[in-house]
Amino acid sequence: MTNAPRTLGNSKLEVGRIGLGCMGMSEFYGGTRDEEAHIKTLHAAIDLGVHHFDTADIYGNGHNEELVSKAFSDRWDKVTVATKFGVRRSEEGEFLGVSGRPEYVREACEKSLKRLGVDTIDLYYQHRPDPEVPVEESVGAMKELVDEGKVRYIGVSEFSAEQIKAAHAVHPITALQTEYSLWSRDVEDNGVLDTCRDLGIAFVAYSPLGRGFLTGAIANKDALDAHDWRRQNPRFTDEAFAENVRFVELIQDIATKKGATPAQVALAWVLAQGEDIFMIPGTRRIDRLKDNLGAWNVRFSEDELSDIRTRLPKETAGSRY
Repeated sequence: MTNAPRTLGNSKLEVGRIGLGCMGMSEFYGGTRDEEAHIKTLHAAIDLGVHHFDTADIYGNGHNEELVSKAFSDRWDKVTVATKFGVRRSEEGEFLGVSGRPEYVREACEKSLKRLGVDTIDLYYQHRPDPEVPVEESVGAMKELVDEGKVRYIGVSEFSAEQIKAAHAVHPITALQTEYSLWSRDVEDNGVLDTCRDLGIAFVAYSPLGRGFLTGAIANKDALDAHDWRRQNPRFTDEAFAENVRFVELIQDIATKKGATPAQVALAWVLAQGEDIFMIPGTRRIDRLKDNLGAWNVRFSEDELSDIRTRLPKETAGSRY
């Protein structure tokens, strides 16, 4: 199999099931903003058959959308770009909470359109639900953007099953984005995955590599850049790290038997959970991009998938955030 285009949920968008998350090119995972190198990675992704790219207005406080714009200014016809709104930041980068107020929805969209340099956003997500604003009001404002031609399709991120249903009743939801991986499987039990399937909504998994942990490439949190946000993440504390290494040991064992890399095994497992599941593993490097796409070469039988379920640790140490 290859990263062949498939219809993304309730839409006419055709993308491969492995996309590219662009967040780390601007912020959160440490390192520097090497725009020239990152644009080369974005261009290489297209050449390698990746056409689904995910960004958000808060990544780099607008920088990520501007980077994507620079990379794709002469090749918009080859890509599908999703961006998100809802998490507010000051000009200095301070996080100010979430907003789903209708007037803010419009304001955020106008700014994203300008940074991206496009007239229409392919897929526009509400990044987080606003506890102070009914989902129906936020999605109603997004529907107006669709009616005006500023947005093609609507998505939601980190919504509960009930919130997904409420949103979908206002306007068809194309995609639900949340975390899903070998160590983050709560969507299987909380109704989110089932709800998406009932409503024909594509499930877009972010952090399918457990923010890099499942690759086995992170020896301990001290190996992370001083400015890497994972150093403060509950799953990367010393105690949680020691507990969660069991996931890495299992994945490495499978990788050895399959003649694959741990990253390929972790991604192949997510792909094996259903053809309606898409993913956006993030990377800044072309070699890792190629490695991720090698997940298509890893196959699991039903017995192997069952065995993996049996061997997986029942709990993951530390909350996701």
